[in-house]
Amino acid sequence: MYLIYLVAIAWMYVVVMMAAAEASAANGTVLGALFTLLFYGVLPLSIAIYLMRTPARRKARAAAEAAAQAAARSAALAVEPDGGGHAAGDAVAPVRKET
Repeated sequence: MYLIYLVAIAWMYVVVMMAAAEASAANGTVLGALFTLLFYGVLPLSIAIYLMRTPARRKARAAAEAAAQAAARSAALAVEPDGGGHAAGDAVAPVRKET
């Protein structure tokens, strides 16, 4: 995982040096350096990092779903059978005397 960031830092170093060379060249411009920084550095690097982090995002999403399912299962087991939350009454109705 840390290799991703090491490669990204190295690539940004190269791109910043390219942009600096573009800006300081005799026929280069600062606008050209900004476009170099954007189109050779920020845009491709953001896409590459997004794609390289896909397995980690998928694993985190699966873990979150598993935790949510476990919580739902434990909540379902903790619910009382009648679901009312009131004290249970007598299961058999009392017998009355007939008058």
